[in-house]
Amino acid sequence: MGKALVIPDNPDAIFLPYQGAWIADEQRLKLMEKGRQIGISWSTAYAGVARTGRQGARHDQWVSSRDDIQARLFLEDCKLFTGVLDMAARDLGEQIIDDATRQTAYVLSFATGKRINSMSSNPDAQAGKRGGRILDEFALHPDPRKLWSIAYPGITWGGNMEVISTHRGSHNFFNQLVREIKEGGNPKKISLHTVTLQNALDQGFLYKLQKSLPDDAEQQDMDEAAYFDFVKSGCADEESFLQEYMCQPADDDAAFLEYDLIASAEYPAGTDWTQSQGGTLFAGVDIGRKHDLTVLWVVELLGDVLYTRHIEALKNMTKGDQEKILWPWFETIKASGGRICIDATGLGIGWTDDAQARFGKYSVEGVTFTARVKEQLAYPLRGKMEDRQLRIPHDKHIRADLRAVTKQTTVAGNIRFTAERTPDGHSDRFWALALAVQAAGESNEAPWRPLSDLPGATHKSELDQNWIPA
Repeated sequence: MGKALVIPDNPDAIFLPYQGAWIADEQRLKLMEKGRQIGISWSTAYAGVARTGRQGARHDQWVSSRDDIQARLFLEDCKLFTGVLDMAARDLGEQIIDDATRQTAYVLSFATGKRINSMSSNPDAQAGKRGGRILDEFALHPDPRKLWSIAYPGITWGGNMEVISTHRGSHNFFNQLVREIKEGGNPKKISLHTVTLQNALDQGFLYKLQKSLPDDAEQQDMDEAAYFDFVKSGCADEESFLQEYMCQPADDDAAFLEYDLIASAEYPAGTDWTQSQGGTLFAGVDIGRKHDLTVLWVVELLGDVLYTRHIEALKNMTKGDQEKILWPWFETIKASGGRICIDATGLGIGWTDDAQARFGKYSVEGVTFTARVKEQLAYPLRGKMEDRQLRIPHDKHIRADLRAVTKQTTVAGNIRFTAERTPDGHSDRFWALALAVQAAGESNEAPWRPLSDLPGATHKSELDQNWIPA
């Protein structure tokens, strides 16, 4: 390779020092704040097998993972380590563990009579179970506080509880636990482990990674500094990198939308969210050309919930080429009885004129962005999330756009919504989604007409519902 790598003191050891320290820690409560993909869940599986399969084992293990896929993968890691440790174990597959709720788990049964039960994220599945707890990707659970509250009593009669996660915002209960340990005197007596990507690299992570990758993998020619930059460049933005890899929670006080709020609106893993159910479609379109994206966000109204059905992000395309993609969607939305709200600022003026000429003014509403209009768009979007009336896909670029918008109050007391421009746009997905919510919100009101058409109306934004007749 020709690069100077950090080689572990014991290159042939299965685990790196930070993994070994986590495995060896037998404290009743322990917490790991970590960077992504550094082998902590894998080493936790080893520790769980060693505890459950050894002679005299007294406790089952109850594992809570982010979703069903992760639950199965964790058990696969456990099965691997039964061979490494030469322990007799039987994979019982998916078993019902609660007859009342029909809750299931993937179960590995040992000769000791004890089991590892790997479940998805439902906190109620932890209720009434005695034994050790492994709460993986803790901060990603829909309600981490509830999960802790239900899981913790299960170790009353023995066993320990391990909490493992990357961060998900400064207001998340996981970060509250970390701050309580670091700044609040650690009243729960939790053993804290912190491992960033940099910590892992300093202890030989890249050496191990290159040993497991194919010879032609691009990481083979990197040293630690190059790999660090490689990972960072692949993140959606600086905030995402610091949170996902460097154990620095994103500041929820600065962003308009908290991470927990965004997460609560996301579809569960594995959901096919693109399939329409025959409801009314609505869309928002934020217009861009060179520096920013043109984003189409399509939602379907079913009951009082808006379900995302399609997102199109276009860049460096002529208006004609973009129309070839957008116009068929406009036609479909109009046919469903829905409407489109389109950014009519700057370049969007021509877009709005052309769309209204083709699809009609009722089907297409132009929205000129001003400080007041942005406020009227942003708050209903947040309200839909708070009321659990919006579903969006889990995607790093969407999260970055939604997080990038901040609310600032000027000296004069006016509210401004701003976002830093990045190579991936200017929070274009946020505003496209906000426009889609606006389009759906307008659908239950009287048919839209420009305010200039209303007798005696003063000239105000089309979005201003507080217009006053002259």
